[in-house]
Amino acid sequence: MHEEKAKSFDFSMEEVVTSFTHVRANEGGSGVDNESISAFEKDLKGNLYKIWNRLSSGSYMPPMVKQVMIPKKQGGLRPLGIPTVGDRVAQGVLKARLEAELEPLFHGNSYGYRPGRSAHDAIQRCKDNCSQYAWVIDLDIKGFFDNISHEWMLKMVNHHTESKSMLLYIERWLKAKVSLSDGTFEERTKGTPQGGVISPLLSNLYLHHAFDMWMEKYYKSNPFERYADDIVIHCNSLEEATSLLANLKSRLTKFELELHSDKTKIVYCKDDRRQGHHEHESFTFLSYSFQPRVLRNKTTKKLFMIFLPAISEAAKTYVRKRIREVFNPRWTDMDSKTIATILNSRIRGWCNYYRKSCPHEMKSIYFYIDQRLREWIRNKFRVGIWKSVDMLQNLMQISKGKLFYHWKYYKLNLNTK
Repeated sequence: MHEEKAKSFDFSMEEVVTSFTHVRANEGGSGVDNESISAFEKDLKGNLYKIWNRLSSGSYMPPMVKQVMIPKKQGGLRPLGIPTVGDRVAQGVLKARLEAELEPLFHGNSYGYRPGRSAHDAIQRCKDNCSQYAWVIDLDIKGFFDNISHEWMLKMVNHHTESKSMLLYIERWLKAKVSLSDGTFEERTKGTPQGGVISPLLSNLYLHHAFDMWMEKYYKSNPFERYADDIVIHCNSLEEATSLLANLKSRLTKFELELHSDKTKIVYCKDDRRQGHHEHESFTFLSYSFQPRVLRNKTTKKLFMIFLPAISEAAKTYVRKRIREVFNPRWTDMDSKTIATILNSRIRGWCNYYRKSCPHEMKSIYFYIDQRLREWIRNKFRVGIWKSVDMLQNLMQISKGKLFYHWKYYKLNLNTK
């Protein structure tokens, strides 16, 4: 009986299987080989063994990454790189190992793609800091994921691990070719594709060294929130913000990164306590618009101004677009329960994300959904506008406000005789 040849790298099948469970849970599309997760599972044992064997022997070579263009909430398109299912599994194995080493070292003000941290944590901290600090630097790094220096990235990985397998495979992933929609492909000499399993961790490592640690060393008294490359810095004065921004530009240039001149700005967090005005008095962070808002004191009934986050106008536009994509009022062959099934999981997700601050700002989204529903009623039952209003109200009453998820936020008179 022949003994199996000793492997170059020490990976276990358990690591590969665990990685696959994460890939399956996250779903996602097929890569350049057009193999879906369900197709991959048809020979699951063989496919996972092949990945383990190649990772362990040092012979694993990542396939090309398929590039697709997806819409951004702020408008325009951004490239998303989709690895094959097998490559996502392989990346997950290395990501789990590297994350275990890096996570304890990452900065407390870094929130993106980290276990136990969320966008809501970052938004709340930003809200608290805007109350304490009058000025904000709203940063926008031009094409961050596309401009990460491979040389710097590998230096950073090498700084934190002596694992030869980690350096070998991360370099191969960084340099994997990109398959474009027209059938051609391009070499990659910089950048890491958004969509890769290990890319978010690598991007955090890059800005950990390029930004977080620099801020910790030289600007410890200026708190910040960073969610991947979405960054907000808090300052006490315009002069302080101007000086810090100038120095930060030089710092990022060293790491081959550039701030977007039109989108990076210094913002005044205007409220009742702060006098004067500034060119910029609002900014968007994680699809929340931070700006002065006029509210009414519940006790005194007096109006007051406070600087608060709420769903941004760009996010509202994006949500309305998604509603149009999944629900057409001309689908008269459907009944209301089928439409509710299509919409409710999405509405729940939007509500869970955007109702954390100034939930009343979501009302226009609720009204838009109801407007589409009334249009569907008019088409299906061939009735006029006012009749459709009555029929939708009746549907609310019959379902006790439970048929569509957003109705739970209405103050309905649901008493029925």
